[in-house]
Amino acid sequence: MKLYNTLTRKKQVFKPIKKGHAKIYTCGPTVYDYAHIGNLRSYIFADILHRALEYDGYKVKHVINITDVGHLVSDSDEGEDKIERAAKRQKKSAWDIAHFFEAQFKKDIKELNIIFPDKFVRATDHIKEQIALIKKLEEKGYTYKTSDGIYFDTSRLKDYGKLSGQKAEEKLAGARVKMGEKKHITDFALWKFSPPFPPSCNQGGGEEGDFFLNKTPHLTSPRVQGEEYQRRQMEWSSPWGKGFPGWHIECSAMSKKYLGQPFDIHTGGIDHISVHHTNEIAQSEAAYNKPLANFWLHNEFVVFGKEKLSKSKGNSITLNELQESGYHPLAYRYLCLQTHYKKQLNFSEEALGAAQIALNKLYGEARVLSAPKGECAKLEKEFKAAIEDDLNTPKALGIVWDMLKSNCAPGAKLATLLKFDKVLGLGVDKNLGKKVVIPEKIKKLNQERQEARKKKDWKIADKLRGEIEKMGYEIEDTSTGAKLLKK
Repeated sequence: MKLYNTLTRKKQVFKPIKKGHAKIYTCGPTVYDYAHIGNLRSYIFADILHRALEYDGYKVKHVINITDVGHLVSDSDEGEDKIERAAKRQKKSAWDIAHFFEAQFKKDIKELNIIFPDKFVRATDHIKEQIALIKKLEEKGYTYKTSDGIYFDTSRLKDYGKLSGQKAEEKLAGARVKMGEKKHITDFALWKFSPPFPPSCNQGGGEEGDFFLNKTPHLTSPRVQGEEYQRRQMEWSSPWGKGFPGWHIECSAMSKKYLGQPFDIHTGGIDHISVHHTNEIAQSEAAYNKPLANFWLHNEFVVFGKEKLSKSKGNSITLNELQESGYHPLAYRYLCLQTHYKKQLNFSEEALGAAQIALNKLYGEARVLSAPKGECAKLEKEFKAAIEDDLNTPKALGIVWDMLKSNCAPGAKLATLLKFDKVLGLGVDKNLGKKVVIPEKIKKLNQERQEARKKKDWKIADKLRGEIEKMGYEIEDTSTGAKLLKK
């Protein structure tokens, strides 16, 4: 298998550290809000990698982290913690916010037929490991203290920024970051001190917009038991003072604990390359004098129009919103597979509708095939070659349709399709012999169309037919009424 390694900027043959085994670490969500479909593309991509390695015979160990503390609203270590800010806005416990959106994330990836990792690891469950790593860096002379935290001194590393290929002076030239007490613009926080307790605060709370714990600490927050009126809900004692870990340190500490160092593959979105992953490499390699990971794989953005999908831009779409609009979650997975993970995915409702039609057609083709028996050997070889060429899923999907149109025996087609779907993850096996269920939204649109036809409002009727077809269904008008069918 050849994979494009961001670190070397070329495709390389994957050679595992331990023969027959592959260890993967995937940067997980910051659980302060619902994941949008751009976020979810990263996990579909990581899932294809996971499945492809298993298809190739590797025993995979996969870890995904849950960032439930330390990710500030600015990548330059400024502003509020995203979890704390969401808690303040919603007047809830930070722990409740984190646990709720972690559960929502897991629900989304289950809907997308993503294999759960061997372990989900929370930052808040590994404070001890993070403190130990910071102490190690301190002992080796890589840290310094400011009034707001403990920082990593990037000038100590000659190859800082090697993942992105961007030198520190190039970052300085285009920087919009306030230096504060940092020695260098690329230095980053390892531990942040809790903000000072406001002197004007009393038992009634603070100024409007501030959020304080009352005299009954949240029962799921053992770290604040016995403490009253903390500005931050998530904070811990450390050798440097009360505070919380920076965003980057969690991944270095947890990947080392569960996968060792180095491990085989680290994945994430391209937005992590220049800051988060660069800083992970810096602190891990400084601490242990060895690589963090041998392969670094990054997926491109999902774009809507000319801008990437993001919560900050207000153009994000959640998986639940797609479902409420009548689309199957796996239609979005199919759409992702149509574009190579290293290319931007242009999202539109038309493209998603076409993906749903194709997915329904795939299920329909599978249902009429006879019991799985035999194989389509030549096409299986072509499929394997496509997947081993840096996870070329667009080519692999093309081979799926070539196989279904081929002269292979029906039983061999189904057997081969089920093998292919072990990598693609489109849930073909779950749809065999399954009765087609028409979503309520489609039924409602069809009813509205029938009413429009009765009123001879053909313009509205045609528009509603178009909406139904866009979502992967077709209408057959009969003497007894309109019949809905999957395309």
